[in-house]
Amino acid sequence: MSRPGSPGAQPGPERKSSEPAPEDPTAVRDAFPTPGGPEQALAELQAGNRRFVTGTPRHPNQDAGHRAAVADGQHPFAVIVGCSDSRLAAEIIFDRGLGDLFVVRTAGHTVGPEVLGSVEYAVTVLRTPLVVVLGHDSCGAVQAARTADATGTSPAGHLGAVVDAVVPSLRRAAAEGVDDIDRIVDIHIAQTVEAMLDRSAVLAAEVAAGRCAVVGMSYRLAAGEARAVTAVSAGEARGGAEVANGSGAVDGAQPAVSAALA
Repeated sequence: MSRPGSPGAQPGPERKSSEPAPEDPTAVRDAFPTPGGPEQALAELQAGNRRFVTGTPRHPNQDAGHRAAVADGQHPFAVIVGCSDSRLAAEIIFDRGLGDLFVVRTAGHTVGPEVLGSVEYAVTVLRTPLVVVLGHDSCGAVQAARTADATGTSPAGHLGAVVDAVVPSLRRAAAEGVDDIDRIVDIHIAQTVEAMLDRSAVLAAEVAAGRCAVVGMSYRLAAGEARAVTAVSAGEARGGAEVANGSGAVDGAQPAVSAALA
């Protein structure tokens, strides 16, 4: 028995039997290994989003030990080219942590030289196997572009550049007879995927070589669900992204990637 004043007798907070034991950060890290290829990376994002939607997030790679582990280098398994909307925080909606995602965000996920350069850095230097274009329903950039296109006016300042970048998607939607704002968002996501591959020979080469795939996803603000709407992987022509059908399948996609999208 410990004597009074000895280390063994020091009082401390007692954990109630009904309270769960603190989770071991090492066990969490081991449960979420870094994916090694495009299909595995997409599957991991989808699994994390399911945890977020169902209210069972694990918050992997957010502990002090992992923070120290990635201080000297990063190996993200996915690039997220997302809209800047404050409700579209990638690490939260995909339930990931430090060093997992290489995130580039602009209003309406528009892509300019800086965005493309950032993506090229991730896929060639960091060897990230998956690029995701992440849009969302009720997108303000798409709505602003619709207004500008309908009225023949353009917003002042640099916001006009954002609108101009979205207009081609509106024209494509009109040519396809699409008027629903959220369906236009899906088309804009596919348009962004095609634009990235058309404008970046580096990214197109990585996809053609099978080292990387590009997937478009649309996020539902209320439901929290991120669903895949388009994909381009090895063997597909540049600019050949197709908007997914109602089941989530993408016509013409590589079998391994399309299976993950189903």
